Amino acid sequence: MALTEELVLKALANVKIEPRRFAVLYVFRSGNDIFKALVVTILTQNTNDKNALRAYENLIKVVSDVTPEKLVSIGEDALANAIRPAGMHRVRARKIIELSKVVLEKYGGDLMWIKDLPLDDARKALLELPGVGEKTADVILVNLGKPTFPVDTHITRISLRLGIARSRNYREIQRAWMSILTPDPSRYLEVHLKLIQFGRDICRARNPRCDVCGFKEVCNYYINVKGRVNQ
Repeated sequence: MALTEELVLKALANVKIEPRRFAVLYVFRSGNDIFKALVVTILTQNTNDKNALRAYENLIKVVSDVTPEKLVSIGEDALANAIRPAGMHRVRARKIIELSKVVLEKYGGDLMWIKDLPLDDARKALLELPGVGEKTADVILVNLGKPTFPVDTHITRISLRLGIARSRNYREIQRAWMSILTPDPSRYLEVHLKLIQFGRDICRARNPRCDVCGFKEVCNYYINVKGRVNQ
């Protein structure tokens, strides 16, 4: 049985999305600001969204508004201290200061013009910023309503287990999901978020809860590995 959009939506139907469990989504819904979303994305790298959001809210208490000007003005030490809950605070502070300086010097502190660009041009503009890779760019773009599908570690794991991808190649996995789903940015964002939550709760790296998984009928991992064990 092939994996279809209908099956995907059915398998994910009971997955609930709480914005505070997705730091970038939460920040976008609070103001739709690209720079702020990039800052919180840096805070999410190699940590969970809960810690990243704690660090971001600490930062707001210090600067009141997260802008490139204010982050550069408080300096690296104060910034690092504010974002300590995210871990690796000095490394992150250096990245955020570097990003802030480039946004100030090259774009006058404003990145909102990116939202009006076509997809490929918007992605190119984001990838030219320090510390922005493919996943970060796509997370920003899909939250801006652009037709792209970000891939994280949870989605990579799910894709490999399902068998819709043969490697961890970012573009291969992205293409697989975009070929299954209706080419609608809102659908891409919905499934992206639900897959992440599904990976946290059900299709876990260790001890996946295959007994309550709606993908069992089409999952290579379950059919070839877990299912045989349970026979």
